[in-house]
Amino acid sequence: MNALYHLCEPALYTGRESTSRAYLHENVRALDLRGSLARTEERIPALFGYACDEGVRRNLGRPGAAEGPRALRKGLGKYPWQVGAPGHLADAGDIRLEDDNLEGAQAAYAEGVSKLLEVGYLPMGIGGGHDIAFAHYKGIRNHLGPGKHLGIVNFDAHFDLRSPGDAPHSGSPFFQVARTCQQEGLDFHYACIGVRRDANPQVLWDRAREFSVCTIERESLTPDQLSGHCRTLRKFLKPLDAVYLTIDLDGFSSAYAPGVSAASPMGYAPMEIAPLLDVVLNSGKLIGLDIAELNPAHDQDGQTVALAGSLVHRILHFPGLF
Repeated sequence: MNALYHLCEPALYTGRESTSRAYLHENVRALDLRGSLARTEERIPALFGYACDEGVRRNLGRPGAAEGPRALRKGLGKYPWQVGAPGHLADAGDIRLEDDNLEGAQAAYAEGVSKLLEVGYLPMGIGGGHDIAFAHYKGIRNHLGPGKHLGIVNFDAHFDLRSPGDAPHSGSPFFQVARTCQQEGLDFHYACIGVRRDANPQVLWDRAREFSVCTIERESLTPDQLSGHCRTLRKFLKPLDAVYLTIDLDGFSSAYAPGVSAASPMGYAPMEIAPLLDVVLNSGKLIGLDIAELNPAHDQDGQTVALAGSLVHRILHFPGLF
């Protein structure tokens, strides 16, 4: 790891004290990616922060997401640790960008993801701009090699298929993945759930069709269409060997997630997408996941931290995942 890597701060995790490790803060163990890691005997989730919002700045969004990893850790400690949770929660620290070298931060993050996967951890990224996605994908792909079919499921208001031009940004990660797949002779498997007509110009809808993106629009997230969407998602997942899950918090309505880089009241509610999230978690193919665009600078009453924390809690306690 390079100079951008910082160890976790255990003091960020606080909460009630118990005699039975009943709360999340009592179940966190620090992990140092700078040295060799012992292989974990069971599947353990490992938080890995991407403290960077340079990509958001480049994409003309509201800065502040660089503080997302710290804010989420502060909020996580109080959550209950219940039956079905893993043996513990590892915290592998952060990649922190201290200049404008976004590409260097992505390379360092990809290296860390690969290292976690090599010894059996499940990377749980926390960001940070959604440019975390290209870095996380590269780390997974480097670990898997070219012989495995890797897919991406993105819960998001945006396709994030913008051309990076001369400088990659938070709106370009899946275009970069698509181009990388073309260059390496790999199939591009990408599903975007909750994407909105009022949040993407026509060129991105055209590009999504060009890339055969599995698209579930926000307007169609209604109870009568839910079972059909679940079938569509299971069909998408079936031919894959592994799936990378990424959740951009700006897909949620600002009623639930005001603290994001691009807030809107027109997003979805948490329980509208929960069954689709569960389809991914239940697939048996999850290899890595992240939660992106948490922006505490704009988070009214900590609502977005609470939403992200509840998502993490749901994942940690999903039956059979760990």
